[in-house]
Amino acid sequence: MTRPPRNRKTALIVALAAAAAIALPRAALAEDSQLDKMRAKIAAFVGDKMEKLGGSRIVYKVDTDGLRESVISDLRDDVYKTLRENRIAFSGLAIRDGGVELKIADARARDLFARKLASAAEGLPSHALTVTDGGDGLVRLAPTEAASAAQLRDLVDDSVAMIEQRLKDSGIRLASVQPDGADRIRIFMPGEMNPEQTTAIFARKVKVSFRLVDLSMPGEQARSGTPPEGTEVLFGFKDNKPYLVAKDSALEGDDISHAGPGFATGTKEPIASFRFNGRGTRRFAHVTAENVGRPFAIVLDDKVISAPVIREPITGGSGQISGNFTLEEASSVAMLLRAGSLPGHLGLVEQRVVQPAVKP
Repeated sequence: MTRPPRNRKTALIVALAAAAAIALPRAALAEDSQLDKMRAKIAAFVGDKMEKLGGSRIVYKVDTDGLRESVISDLRDDVYKTLRENRIAFSGLAIRDGGVELKIADARARDLFARKLASAAEGLPSHALTVTDGGDGLVRLAPTEAASAAQLRDLVDDSVAMIEQRLKDSGIRLASVQPDGADRIRIFMPGEMNPEQTTAIFARKVKVSFRLVDLSMPGEQARSGTPPEGTEVLFGFKDNKPYLVAKDSALEGDDISHAGPGFATGTKEPIASFRFNGRGTRRFAHVTAENVGRPFAIVLDDKVISAPVIREPITGGSGQISGNFTLEEASSVAMLLRAGSLPGHLGLVEQRVVQPAVKP
């Protein structure tokens, strides 16, 4: 709904669905509720153990600056995609002062742009934007405070899940990971009296990359000889098979907007599914169109998780990774994919040893 002009500026709120947003079914919401209840029970149990055994307390702060940069960059990419797909003439598309600005000289084109933004959000969870017409064709878009708060909550939730998974992968089974205020995360680990060992797990960011496989020679031959220039030999995550892959990445983990475990249709084998943001979707479509028939490697920390063959251009922006996984392994792979794409980094606020309040 548009208000009457005021100083040649008209402000309206439209809902713009993020490129990665999907409608959550009731079953997923129910699962989230069950997860919250389980975490609350774990927190109560761990709190009791901390009283008796002592342990480590660690507090992290998520990178709010990195989140804002990521959100605005994705917004710019989504705006550009909308403009190009609808052949709307524009100029001066740029990030400025926490938002995105551009010029659309034609009034009818500006109306079309507004309609496309609104229609993109129908039936989807929306990220609200203020869209301001500044006169002379200038249009400015910026997330609302409510949208920014929701995105921060999502980042904290994703970070909590990532921390839980990586602690589990490191053999730390008894721990409570909880949000602590708007942008902090608290970890309690009963009986763990060396918090530095745990913080070292998160000091290095997971490296996620998508690389083309070089077919000029078998991996075994490259391993025992001299790999072609610009390539290197990496080994499989489960089978330790050698793969000859390009050193340069076709895509990075920063382009992944979501990852999670699931089951393959038909076979029901555990898989890790992923989805790209708008920029990653375009890059992935281009890479797959240019390399039909070639395998590409999905690499986590220099381990090849999977190396499927590109059968056709993949334009939908999503994919899945199979590799004879157990469900636990699929969950771990998915969370590592997500960890590699989290905006910014976790900042260590506190790490200390908590002495037991009572003798065990």
